[in-house]
Amino acid sequence: MVPTTVPKTKETTASVRCTQKYPVGLSASSKASPLPSFHRFLTKVIQMNQLHTPKASRNQETGRLSFIRSVSRASLPHRRRGGDEGTQRTSGATCTAPPCTFSSVPAVKKTAMLVASAALLTMSTAAPALADGKPKDDDGHPKPPAKMSTVGGAQLGEAGTQVKLKPGAPVLPKDLTGRSWIVSDAETGEVMASHNAHWRLPPASTLKMLFADTVLPKFPKSQKHKVAPSDLEGIGAGSSLVGIKENETYSVHDLWLGVFLKSGNDAVHVLSAMNEGVPKTVEDMQKHAEELQALDTHVVSPDGYDAKGQVSSAYDLSLFARSGLQKKDFREYCATATAQFPGQIKKIEKGKDKGKTKRGTFEIQNTNRLLTGAPGISAYKGIAGVKNGYTSNAGNTFTGVAERNGKVLLVTVMNPSSGEAHAVYKETAGLFDWGFKAAGKVDPVGRLVAPKGATGGAGKGAPGSGGEGTDAEKAAHSSDSGGSGMGTALAITGGVLVVLAGGAFVIRRRLPLPGQSGRRTSQD
Repeated sequence: MVPTTVPKTKETTASVRCTQKYPVGLSASSKASPLPSFHRFLTKVIQMNQLHTPKASRNQETGRLSFIRSVSRASLPHRRRGGDEGTQRTSGATCTAPPCTFSSVPAVKKTAMLVASAALLTMSTAAPALADGKPKDDDGHPKPPAKMSTVGGAQLGEAGTQVKLKPGAPVLPKDLTGRSWIVSDAETGEVMASHNAHWRLPPASTLKMLFADTVLPKFPKSQKHKVAPSDLEGIGAGSSLVGIKENETYSVHDLWLGVFLKSGNDAVHVLSAMNEGVPKTVEDMQKHAEELQALDTHVVSPDGYDAKGQVSSAYDLSLFARSGLQKKDFREYCATATAQFPGQIKKIEKGKDKGKTKRGTFEIQNTNRLLTGAPGISAYKGIAGVKNGYTSNAGNTFTGVAERNGKVLLVTVMNPSSGEAHAVYKETAGLFDWGFKAAGKVDPVGRLVAPKGATGGAGKGAPGSGGEGTDAEKAAHSSDSGGSGMGTALAITGGVLVVLAGGAFVIRRRLPLPGQSGRRTSQD
């Protein structure tokens, strides 16, 4: 093959994704080294890739911006079943000095090599980065650590699926793609099955469960707060918002509806400002996580917005839900399907009240699709919360609580990789179905631990539970335990959840239903 002559009057150029061109080599007659130009070119490539990265790529909720879904799906190759998410694999030779040099390569070949290297670098920098920084398997999929935390039991620290089926037990769903998931009994804390339960992954807005469990008890729901401009500072680009406005007054009740229903980062920041600021709130959340023995969790932002080093696990998220559900207001907010939220105060322009001010409201709907339903996904029978989330780094995450026939389960799923619409809800629903069928037919593989300093207790009549057989308990027990989906919140009616009483971590079987305000009846 005859080499093509390189013009001596112009520098050879290579076009990258951006329209500008940058010099990548010198003429054959030049005595100067091509390496400085090459290095400058690589720098330009990196800079241009950074410029073309959307600033709002860490959006908090699915579908908030049109490019989020298409970018995340188009940039990821096929993902295999089992929860390991694929990433692009880059190929090409690695050059290390001093053995690999360009001094003996003809000028034409120098240019070709530089162009090829630049193209490979462009491919490499365009590939999606691993959210958790973990190693990849031979197929390029992220893989969990071989050994993880053993809080709750040694088997929970093992990688992969953990389950102990008895004769007659149903098999687990075959289409699970979450990187991590866990199914547990909300009453006893027994873990029925898990998959990489302690894998430390970005939590997205499911971290708001810890925020609520930490901050909710500090302010009465009737307290009013006028929003200062500083209250809304630091909200991440692309965040989900409920629509809070500066210089408007909101009740604490309003703000919590914004947190639970719309996953509003603006509501989180206002409540954090009331709690002496974001740094103090993060500190409080981290301390509370440690009290709950949620040791996989590192809090950086109170709203779950992507932040370097912010991680949790399916196990820890289940601890947060179990603790939060002990609080009446927490239970009510997370089970609310729709509510009216205050708008802005405006002057009346016409009529007899012209010149007066009026504040309207607008409806907000819970973004938990197992509670409200959505095209392609039905409300789940017996669902009673808890919290969903999404960021480009975390993928979709969800923790839910549901009750059937007196059995209450907690399920957490993190980052399904199937690419199917509503995958996190469908896989959660599948695990709920399996858990209800498998009740009594599996041996536990671990346990959701009690908070530090609390003694263990479980089941009916546990010491300090307040006894059994009260009128309220009998009335609750006589209710239809089958559930009808969104708004019934029968997991709350059934009581079931852990209560701190007399210094012991025990189970109270029957708690009163905290009202039906704001809920709707689902249609199966």
